[in-house]
Amino acid sequence: MTMKRKSWQDYQKEIADDHYYYARSCIRQNFFPGSEKLFIDMLRNDLGKDLSDDPKHSSCTGIGYHSDIVPLETIMTVVARQFALGFPGYAEEVLLSILPIVAVFVLFQLLTRCYRRRQLLRTGVGFLYTVIGLILFLTGVNVGFTPVGNLLGSGLAGSAYRWVLIPIGALIGYYIVKAEPAVQVLNKQVEDVTGGTVSQSMMNTALSIGVACAVMLSMVRVLTGISIYWILVPGYALALILARYVPSVFVGIAFDSGGVASGPMTSTFLLPLAMGACTALGGNVVTDAFGVVAMVAMTPLVTIQLLGVSYKRRIKHVAPAAVAQVEEIIELA
Repeated sequence: MTMKRKSWQDYQKEIADDHYYYARSCIRQNFFPGSEKLFIDMLRNDLGKDLSDDPKHSSCTGIGYHSDIVPLETIMTVVARQFALGFPGYAEEVLLSILPIVAVFVLFQLLTRCYRRRQLLRTGVGFLYTVIGLILFLTGVNVGFTPVGNLLGSGLAGSAYRWVLIPIGALIGYYIVKAEPAVQVLNKQVEDVTGGTVSQSMMNTALSIGVACAVMLSMVRVLTGISIYWILVPGYALALILARYVPSVFVGIAFDSGGVASGPMTSTFLLPLAMGACTALGGNVVTDAFGVVAMVAMTPLVTIQLLGVSYKRRIKHVAPAAVAQVEEIIELA
């Protein structure tokens, strides 16, 4: 036993209490965006440690910055490892989320015997597609989109033209909402229920403009550091005022749209985009970057109700019989 302890001591190293060298990691950067800069700042500024850090240093971080040098096989291996690490966790989340729905459906079928074998088969296939699709979707957006948003934000904010964050953020916001699955489902339901009075294209345009404005305001916050209250309070006040002057159907649609617009694409891409930009600018991530999801949830309340105002003004020029028919459809909705 003594001999073993002596042999083991030969391989032990003393842990230094100062004069560190920081080695970067792709796993740490991708799964915890902004954590490396915060950690370095804590060691240097809060703990007063002597830390050597080369911003151009790369372990497997070089895959993100020097993809023309690192072999393609290495890139594919590291990326596949990241997806493999994230896949089980998101699979568990989806299965736990879908399990209560399946349980209610099975209990309903056992009590009522309402569905026949063919319908049960179609429902089962639908559940299977839903589970597989959600697992792949959540793994992709969390593992793939989060680091891209962080790198894009930090790259733009670190350039000489920081103001381009505003138009580029607006452009990203305009198109990213179209990729939200819940948005497309809601738009289709709204068009069906209103008999085409509120079409999918109208909803898509209004939501895209709303999210574009939200991301643009978020980038202004990152660059200037203004408080989120100066945006949220007037925004919600305007939404409540508009609710008194638009048809009631647009009020419900607007508030539902705010919920579906701030989905997984927003939280996994736009939030890391703001965090990466804020970190590069040296701002406070907690106060300046967070809040983008809240603004994405707010702006559709205004844009959809403005769509209702436009609809109300336009319909005044329609023949009274057509107006009565449209109002009847809306009341049935």
